[in-house]
Amino acid sequence: MRRWPLLLLLLWGLPAVPGRHYPHSAVLDGASRYRLSWAAQGSSIAFRLEVRAAGYVGFGFSPTGGMASADIVLGGLDAGKPYLQDYFTNADRTLKKDSQQDYHLEYAMENSTHTILAFSRQLHTCDPNDKSITESTVRVIWAYHDKDFREGVQNYHGSNRGTKSLRLLNPEKTAIIAPSLPYFDLTNQGVPIPDKDTTYWCQMFKIPTLHEKHHVIQVEPLIQKGHENLVHHILLYQCSSSLNDSVLDYGHECYHPNMPDSFLTCETVIFAWAIGGEGFTYPPHVGLSIGTASDPQYVLMEVHYDNPSYMEGMIDNSGLRLFYTPDLRSYDAGVIEAGLWVSLFHNIPPGMPEFTSEGHCTLECLEEALDAERPSGINVFAVLLHAHLAGRGIRMRHFRKGDEQELLAYDDEFDFNFQEFQYLKEERTILPGDNLVTECHYSTLNRSHMTWGGLSTRNEMCLSYLLYYPRINLTRCASIPDIMEQLQFIGVKEIYRPVRTWPFIIKSPKQYKNLSFMDAMNKFKWSKEQGLSYNDFVLRLPVNVRCTKTDNAEWTIQGMITSPPQIERPYRTEPIVCSSTSCLNCNLFLTLLIVLYTSTTAARKSGPFV
Repeated sequence: MRRWPLLLLLLWGLPAVPGRHYPHSAVLDGASRYRLSWAAQGSSIAFRLEVRAAGYVGFGFSPTGGMASADIVLGGLDAGKPYLQDYFTNADRTLKKDSQQDYHLEYAMENSTHTILAFSRQLHTCDPNDKSITESTVRVIWAYHDKDFREGVQNYHGSNRGTKSLRLLNPEKTAIIAPSLPYFDLTNQGVPIPDKDTTYWCQMFKIPTLHEKHHVIQVEPLIQKGHENLVHHILLYQCSSSLNDSVLDYGHECYHPNMPDSFLTCETVIFAWAIGGEGFTYPPHVGLSIGTASDPQYVLMEVHYDNPSYMEGMIDNSGLRLFYTPDLRSYDAGVIEAGLWVSLFHNIPPGMPEFTSEGHCTLECLEEALDAERPSGINVFAVLLHAHLAGRGIRMRHFRKGDEQELLAYDDEFDFNFQEFQYLKEERTILPGDNLVTECHYSTLNRSHMTWGGLSTRNEMCLSYLLYYPRINLTRCASIPDIMEQLQFIGVKEIYRPVRTWPFIIKSPKQYKNLSFMDAMNKFKWSKEQGLSYNDFVLRLPVNVRCTKTDNAEWTIQGMITSPPQIERPYRTEPIVCSSTSCLNCNLFLTLLIVLYTSTTAARKSGPFV
């Protein structure tokens, strides 16, 4: 009997995986009571929960961030004895124990203030009650209580719960930034936020004067406390080098008729940040060049304020912090904005459970731009996928000579309030003649009118921002679908010409006479079947190429009409290999028995323990 305490120590008192490294962590609540750390390796993922609570700790995954249809694990230490159980909920949020236990407890500890649990599971258990973990966004749910969990006892967590969107399979950041690294801030100063749902604010800044080339190697968001849900995204544009310091004296609402002309010289995106994202660190061999004559001297910072509650009196001072170094990297980074040109030509019928839009970075644009400067291709190392409230999923597809390559990036569970760069596990080379397609999936079930492409969060976008090297003279590679063919779908025959208004006015047939095309599309009686037919129709339409240089000029291919790529050989994904951690529990138990047997045998040879 004196041998069993050794087994208990092995199970409960010591880490089962000494030296486990958790490269990722996040505080899940606003009071820093609940910290999650995690590490993905191969086909499994390990978690560590550190929670300021003495009772049970709940953790899981949910399709919506709520309790319905969730994959949940509950654990803690009751009278010093650790427990961890795999549960799930159905659509009515009833908690049930999973017959297939796929979470494996590795370590448990409790002191006077905190409970710490470490456990692991497979990415794909093929248990219908478990959530498969992919590179898409994951809505993590969490809870805790001051009492331990027991079956049949109502220990409801109350307000001690929440949700946070994360990307659990982002690669580990290996670059280490020295704390003494110089930086400069680009921040708004006392911007009054109007009481309307969407405001884009533009402000000019001058890059610090440097007498030699430097590289920006990290960018951090500086979001004013309390404005985390107000500041939706920040774009940084390079402006004309012919400007002078007089442009620094004022900010102005972007895309406004009275916007200063100097703002129109700023078209090249050099950095993008979106809500929920953390700071961005460039790979060790790449940096954003500053300090030379061809580098940005003046930049325009565009901040999108999302204010759906029409709050009044808010003043914002948010922006970006850029860390830079004189120790040059091997390559200069660039950004290409790809996808659908933001305009009314992009539209989605109401009441659709699923609708797909495509924006094309065409082979004609890539061929001309790459052949001119980089025939051997460019290397993409990170991607930011961007849509608005109707967005449900985004995929960046890559085609080469009729062959579809593996997805460049994807998020099949897109969360409007969590948009951050995806670091590619392996850099992807883009060659002349390749096609890139930004494929966006939407749901408009709760909408009674057309959804239009536009700036408001109630409008839609379908964009990808590609971070790549070496930098070339290409800033935008996008497309516009043909609006007249879209109108023909609903029976429009003729518009008034010459076009004198925007949106233009319809001449015939009679039921649409003197309506704008927006009014006509809204007047059309959309059914689910008609919406599906319309979707199939627009995906086959020719597209107008948008192919823009970094100096606001256009490649000769600009405006060309071309067809979507012909997919001769679609990419076939590798089948998911299922495995359950329940067998890992068996292996652990066998290991412990071996340890116990070995210890007992050793004790017999050397005498009893004292």
